[in-house]
Amino acid sequence: MPIQQAVQVRAATLQEDALIAEHFYQMWLDNHVAPDAIIAHWQETVLQFTQQARRKLDYQAFVAQSGDRLVGSVGCQRFAGLYPQILTASERCDGYIWGVYVEPTFRRQGIATQLTKYAIAHLKAIGCTHAVLNASPFGKPLYTQLGFVEGNVMRLDLR
Repeated sequence: MPIQQAVQVRAATLQEDALIAEHFYQMWLDNHVAPDAIIAHWQETVLQFTQQARRKLDYQAFVAQSGDRLVGSVGCQRFAGLYPQILTASERCDGYIWGVYVEPTFRRQGIATQLTKYAIAHLKAIGCTHAVLNASPFGKPLYTQLGFVEGNVMRLDLR
């Protein structure tokens, strides 16, 4: 069992975008994605995405800090959608939570829960009616505990 360490969650600064990108990359590795399955310019791609999301989708990231060290992060934004949006915002304005990551030695201390709660609060503040995310097998129990329910997404492997 890891030693409990004091951690503070706060809004991330622009200067921390590169670290958040690194956490996003590490999250995929921790979920057993092979490094050669990740594009070589992953960091630039994440940074460009977050810059655009910040401008157009009310993107906000949050970080967990222990002393001088950032040990976790999450990003969230209004969801741009996969198809034309014809419902009013009061009926459906989804917010998306992504990249929840906590360094291994800081896990099982409630940090991912805190990060996710901050993301949920941000999505509420920008007028979202729902929060959605894609859960890893590791994260599912946490999100269920926070009230997320599995939806009707169906997937077919085309490889």
